Amino acid sequence: MSEAETTTPGLLRAELPYALMLAGAFVGVALNNFSGGPTLLYWQLLAPAYALVCILAGWEKDEPAPDHMRLIRTQAIHWLACFVAMRLLFLPQIRGVLNDNATGLALLIVLALSTFLAGLHANAWRIAVVGVLLAVAAPAAAWVEQSALLLSAEALVILAIGALFFWIRAKMRA
Repeated sequence: MSEAETTTPGLLRAELPYALMLAGAFVGVALNNFSGGPTLLYWQLLAPAYALVCILAGWEKDEPAPDHMRLIRTQAIHWLACFVAMRLLFLPQIRGVLNDNATGLALLIVLALSTFLAGLHANAWRIAVVGVLLAVAAPAAAWVEQSALLLSAEALVILAIGALFFWIRAKMRA
């Protein structure tokens, strides 16, 4: 790790691409679940962005130029395969079987696997960790989707208790 990466701003800057990868995936799932329609364009743009981050992460190693060309070639083919898998999820035959929530989760799983494998190909452990985090997030996202009504009810109860607490506190001061 360089000296610039040991300071808090340097560390945040070094980890920013990986945080943006996670955020991009979650935005994609949210768009897919709440837009009511296919979000193919977003996912088509996300795969090349991930490929670029993977290439840049792998490029940082002190390797000769032929290894850089192998990295580019491997990542390009890898992310093209991911892109094709995502496109398959948007085919009318598959969209007729999967609802928007299932499609969003399937896209997240494809992205998680692709990201993890891309991290291994690029010898970039942070990329692999992003893939693992995305994989862990898939069942969590499914649980949140299934539990949305329960979570909403709990939030309303907490808000009501908080409002009652502040109302009682205001009455006691008066």
